[in-house]
Amino acid sequence: MKIFTLALLVLPGLLSADLSKTIDALAAEVEPKVIEWRHDIHQNPELSNQEFKTAAKIAKHLKSLGYEVQTGVAVTGVVGVLKGGKPGPVVALRADMDALPVTEETGLPYASKVRAEYGGKEVGVMHACGHDAHVAIAMGAAEVFANMKDQLPGTIKMIFQPAEEGAWPAPIWGAQQMIQEGVLENPKVDAIFGLHVRPGVLGSVSVKPGPVMASSDYLSITVTGKQTHAAIPWGGIDPITVSAQIILGIQTVASRQVPILGSPSIVSIGTIQAGERNNIIPDQVVMTGTIRTFDHDVRTAYHEKVRRTAEKIAESAGATAEVYIGDNTGYSPTINHPELTGAMTPTLERVVGADKLFESTMTTGAEDFSFFQKEVPGMFYFLGVTPPEMLTPDVPVNHSPLFMVDDQAMLNGIRTMSHLAVDYMLQNQ
Repeated sequence: MKIFTLALLVLPGLLSADLSKTIDALAAEVEPKVIEWRHDIHQNPELSNQEFKTAAKIAKHLKSLGYEVQTGVAVTGVVGVLKGGKPGPVVALRADMDALPVTEETGLPYASKVRAEYGGKEVGVMHACGHDAHVAIAMGAAEVFANMKDQLPGTIKMIFQPAEEGAWPAPIWGAQQMIQEGVLENPKVDAIFGLHVRPGVLGSVSVKPGPVMASSDYLSITVTGKQTHAAIPWGGIDPITVSAQIILGIQTVASRQVPILGSPSIVSIGTIQAGERNNIIPDQVVMTGTIRTFDHDVRTAYHEKVRRTAEKIAESAGATAEVYIGDNTGYSPTINHPELTGAMTPTLERVVGADKLFESTMTTGAEDFSFFQKEVPGMFYFLGVTPPEMLTPDVPVNHSPLFMVDDQAMLNGIRTMSHLAVDYMLQNQ
C-alpha cells in the first residue's frame, strides 16, 4: 500500500530544482564506482568488530574527498565530517559494515569465499544482510556531498558503524558503543538517517512513522530441580516438566498480561539443554530464547512478567527458576521520529516516485540503529533490491545464503540518502 502523497503532507520538499539536478547528476556519475565498491566489499566480508579492511577502504575514500576523518571508533568504526559552505544543521548518515557467519550460495561472480573463526569454529562469511550495499551507497553519497560542498547549508557526518550484527555474548552493540564514544557530538547531530536493503520492488522505498522494527532481548531461564531415577519421578523434582510448563506459561504474557492493541510482542524459546540419559531425570534445564516488542513501556513490563511467570511456576513445583534477560545488551525498538518522518517523506516521493513509495510493515527483526534514535531524531527506511523476475513469495531474504542485491537499486540508494540530507538542511536552516 502506498503512503504519504504530497497533497496529504503539510511540508513539501524544499530542495531547489537546481540543487536537485546537481544531486541527481552527481549520483549518476558515482553510481559505477558504488557498484564496484559493493562487489569488492561483498567479496571480502568481515565479521563484527573485524571490519579492518572495510574501514581502511572507507577512511581512504573519505580523506581523498576532504572529510575530517576519525578511525578506530568503537574498535573499527569510521566517522567523516564535511562542513558545507553555508551555515546550517548537522545531518548524520549511518551505514553498518559487518558481515555474517553464513556460507554464500548465490553463485555470483563476486561471491564470498572467505572463511573465519566464529564461536570457536571455522565458518563461511557473507554479506547476507546487505551491509556491503549500505557501505557502498554511503560512500557514494559522501562523494556527492564533497562535490557540492560549497552549496551545502550545513554539516554532513558520515557514520560507518561496526558490529550491528554483534555476537552473543555481546556486552555492547556497535551503535551503542559509538554513541558512548561521542559519535553524536562534536559536532552535535541534529538528525540521523539510515537505510536497509531488503527484498522488494527494485529501487522502491518503504517507510513509516513510529515503530518499524522490534526490540530484541536475549532470554535465559535456568530451572533447577532434584535429580532422580525416571522410574520414580516422585523421588525428586523434575525440572524438565517444570520447564515445559514455563514454556507454555510465558506465552500468556503476550496473550493475557500485556496490551496487544497496536503493539505486538513475542517470546520464543530457541534452545533447551538438559540431561544425559533417557532414564535419569536431571537436576537442571537451561533454556534460551528471545523477546521482541515494539514499545519501550511494553518491553519493560514484558521483562517483569516473563520473570515472574517463570519463577512462580517453578516455585509451585518446588523447583527454582533463574531468569536472565539481557536488556542492557539487546536492541531497543526501532521507532521513526514521527515529525521527522512526516517532514521527509515528500523528499522520498519526489526522488523515487509515488508508484515506488510504500508504507513499511512492522517487522519483528531488530536493528541497533534504534540506539541512535533514542538520542536524536532519526528515520530508518528500506530500499527494495529485487528485480521483477525474482520477486516471488519465496525470494531469499536477509540472512539467507542466497540473499542477493541487484546493482540497479544502488542509484536510488545514493539519491535518497543525498536528497534527504540536503532537504533536511534546507528545512532547518
